[in-house]
Amino acid sequence: MVLPQQPPEQFLTLEESAKVDAALLSSSEKFLSRLTISSLKLLKYIAQEYNIAVEDLTTEQVIDWFEKDSKVRREQGVEAAYLKW
Repeated sequence: MVLPQQPPEQFLTLEESAKVDAALLSSSEKFLSRLTISSLKLLKYIAQEYNIAVEDLTTEQVIDWFEKDSKVRREQGVEAAYLKW
């Protein structure tokens, strides 16, 4: 497995956030847009870890990845995990 890259400070760039803000969407739709964009980036990273296309990811692989990242966080600390929450 490839050593985890550190995620950007934010999963949403300032430019992306500005585009969402400028969209004619309700507050809840803007929140879901931000969540979806961030999720896409995370799914791309997970797919890269498995050396497969995003569309080939399975539910089990996503869950497995989260379990592994959670284990790293518990055993090695937040800074060692990919996700920093």
